Amino acid sequence: MNLSFTKMQGLGNDFIVLDGVRQTLSLDTETVQRLGDRHFGIGFDQLLLVEPPADLAHDFRYRIFNSSGEEVEQCGNGARCFARFVHDQGLTTKTEIAVETARGVIYPKLEANGEVTVDMGPPALLPAEVPFVADADAVIHPLEVGGRSVDITVVSMGNPHAVQVVDDVDTELVQTLGPLIERHARFPRKVNAGFMQIVGRDEIRLRVYERGAGETLACGTGACAAVVAGIRRGLLGDTVRVHTRGGDLTIRWQGSDAPVLMTGPAVTVFQGHIQI
Repeated sequence: MNLSFTKMQGLGNDFIVLDGVRQTLSLDTETVQRLGDRHFGIGFDQLLLVEPPADLAHDFRYRIFNSSGEEVEQCGNGARCFARFVHDQGLTTKTEIAVETARGVIYPKLEANGEVTVDMGPPALLPAEVPFVADADAVIHPLEVGGRSVDITVVSMGNPHAVQVVDDVDTELVQTLGPLIERHARFPRKVNAGFMQIVGRDEIRLRVYERGAGETLACGTGACAAVVAGIRRGLLGDTVRVHTRGGDLTIRWQGSDAPVLMTGPAVTVFQGHIQI
């Protein structure tokens, strides 16, 4: 199988994007893992697959695979790259599109300055919706992990997140606690572990240990979840600049059932072909 692919990145969170509209694809776990190998394949945090929509009222279907080979529900940085890809490849002339995902429809929009804003829809906040095993709904849940108790706020942005507030993301044990939280028994579908440092009411620093990928330079849904968690805790305003290791995002949320809006860059790195 000869695959045409595009390598893209959003704040250093890197992807390969495959056009499943104009080429026939057959992806299994082994193929995704081979493509994702940074030594013997192309290498990526996630593989993004563009497909025709199931409902013709929408423009595309968006599927996401981690480098481990598992398909996941959502990826915010990937959504921005998805929007840039379909426009640059001539698959659409629209600047705002409706895209089906495993957890509902999102609405990416190309901005005049080249950045992309994605309407990620409202967050899911009930533990059962994340999913997270809890006796009751609460903004803060204690979690026993690695011989210590940490306070987390759980949020789903179409994929599960556990966000904790830390004093300094540079000194926090992201690589130690991250994988323990990711695989914690109280998260039946695993979880993305977010470590958020509050700089001010309109500014945070963030590191995320992503489910199935490890720590990445940036996580779009993680930034959305962190801001939602910070607002629910009364620590943040409704518009927040999120500093990740790969760059900055702007996240806006008016609370309640309002959608979370994420704005940031999406960049094409190169295009190529690979024989599988």
